[in-house]
Amino acid sequence: MKCLFLYNPESGKGKVKKHLPLILRMLSEKYETDLVATSSGADMEERARAAIGVYDLVVFSGGDGTFHNVLQGIGDADMQLGYLPAGTVNDVARSLGIPRRIKGALKVILGGRSELLDCMRVNGTHYCMYVAALGTATNVTYETPQRSKRALGWFAYAFRGLRRNMRFKIFRIHGVCGDEEFAHTGVLALIMNGRSVAGFKVNRGASMQDGMLEAAIVKQTERPNLFRKWGAYFAVAGLMLGGIKRRRKRVAVYRGNRILIGGVSDMVWDFDGERGVAGDIEVEVLPKRVRLMVPAKRKI
Repeated sequence: MKCLFLYNPESGKGKVKKHLPLILRMLSEKYETDLVATSSGADMEERARAAIGVYDLVVFSGGDGTFHNVLQGIGDADMQLGYLPAGTVNDVARSLGIPRRIKGALKVILGGRSELLDCMRVNGTHYCMYVAALGTATNVTYETPQRSKRALGWFAYAFRGLRRNMRFKIFRIHGVCGDEEFAHTGVLALIMNGRSVAGFKVNRGASMQDGMLEAAIVKQTERPNLFRKWGAYFAVAGLMLGGIKRRRKRVAVYRGNRILIGGVSDMVWDFDGERGVAGDIEVEVLPKRVRLMVPAKRKI
C-alpha cells in the first residue's frame, strides 16, 4: 500500500523536520511512503488533491491551517487521512484526542481506528473542520507573523490579541438556526463542529459525528458604557474558559445542522484559523465526510 506524507516545515517551531527519520521509518513499516515538503497552503491543498486515487493513505503534518488546506484539497473525495499535529494550537487534535507528540500521533495512524467525521461547508464551496469565527481576536491566527509563532508559540497569539483587540468591534448580526431566528448586537460569533477553539474546550461534550453544529454569540449593546465594556471582556473570557454549557446572560447559544448568518457584510470570517470570506454566510454540516485515523479507544 502507498502512503504520501505531506508536511509544512514552518508549522509550530519546525519540530517535524527534526523527526523526519522517525516518521519515515515508522510509516515505512506498513506503507511504501513518499515524503513531500510543501511550500505554502496552496501547495498543500494541491498536493492533497493530486493524491486522490494514487495513494491509499495521506498523512500530513502541520497546524489547524494545514488541516484546513488538506480539507480543501480532498473536497468530497473518500480519502483515508492521518494527522500529525505540529502547529501552535492544534484545535482539531485537541478535539479528537490525537497526541501532539509525533511518536504518539504516528501510533494512532498505524494502530488506531478509521472514523468518518463531520465537517462544515460554507456557502456551498468552502470546507471547515472545526470553527467559523467572527469578531474580536479572530484574525490573530492568520495575522501573527510566522517568526513570532515559531519563537513564542501560543503566547504569540496572546500578545498580538491583547495588543490589537482590546477595543472590541461591535457588530449587528442576524440569522436562522433550524427553526429559530435570532438577531443580536455582539462582539464575537463562533460556529463550531469541534470541541476546542484557540486551545480552550469551548464546546465541551460536542461530537464530530453527531451531524450537528453549535453556535455561540457574545452579546453587547450598541453603545456600551464602561460597565458593559468590561462585561463583554468577562463574557468572552467566561465562554473560552467555561464553555457553552454554562448558561450566561451575555452569551446566546444555538444548535442545528444548518446556520445562516446575515448583517455582517463588512467583516471577515476566520475559518479554522485561516482568513475566510467576508460577509454573510450559510454553514451546513456534512455528516461523516472526512475519513481520519483517531485513537483506538477515544470517544469522538
